[in-house]
Amino acid sequence: MTLLLIPGFMADATLWDAMTDDLTAFAPLVTTDLSRGEDIESMAAAILADAPDRFVAVGFSMGGYVARELARTGPDRVTALILIATSARGDTEELIRQRRSALKAPPKAFKGLSRPAIASSLHPDLAEDETMIARVRDMGLRLGGEVFHRQSAMARTGDLDRLGEIVQPTLIVAADADRLRGPDEAEELHRGIAGSTLVHIADSGHMIPLEQPEALARVISDWLSTLSRWERA
Repeated sequence: MTLLLIPGFMADATLWDAMTDDLTAFAPLVTTDLSRGEDIESMAAAILADAPDRFVAVGFSMGGYVARELARTGPDRVTALILIATSARGDTEELIRQRRSALKAPPKAFKGLSRPAIASSLHPDLAEDETMIARVRDMGLRLGGEVFHRQSAMARTGDLDRLGEIVQPTLIVAADADRLRGPDEAEELHRGIAGSTLVHIADSGHMIPLEQPEALARVISDWLSTLSRWERA
């Protein structure tokens, strides 16, 4: 099986760097990003056009919305889903307002995500970790102001009422100290996707692939091993 790694809002392929050795030993990896498309549907279409014939869609945060759209639009190509630190809820009016307020400055003025925004995505113990903050900011800087404007202007409508359409085996991973996506949102995904597995990662904020890469890689590998045994049975 091939793992298609889909990052989240203003994150690029380096999100997975600390996990690639562990995961490559288990399955081939293909990385992508969300730099193309004006909404979840067009992002998914752009990714599907370049994706392998069959793959496991691994979606982090906003990438989880895209992964579920891939599962619905390409059910014959998506063999399984892994949803990390994500939700099926639509954006609140307050979140939409906050994101769009950041669009007053032109794209060329983009200097990366703000320090408070980055800190809120990390475990409280890492809120002052300069190395971690720089890693998150650098991903945004590489993507640039045009992508920031496009992703910030996009409103996610949510797909709680469509989770029942997902028939692929699904792993849901949540963090114990995620201040952006709470445990109730992971439970909603778990209840809505029949037969899904829910695992919680300890000592992590929202940025699980950066904060707890070894634990996340182990959870993914163990689940895929179980899935492979079940499919061979």
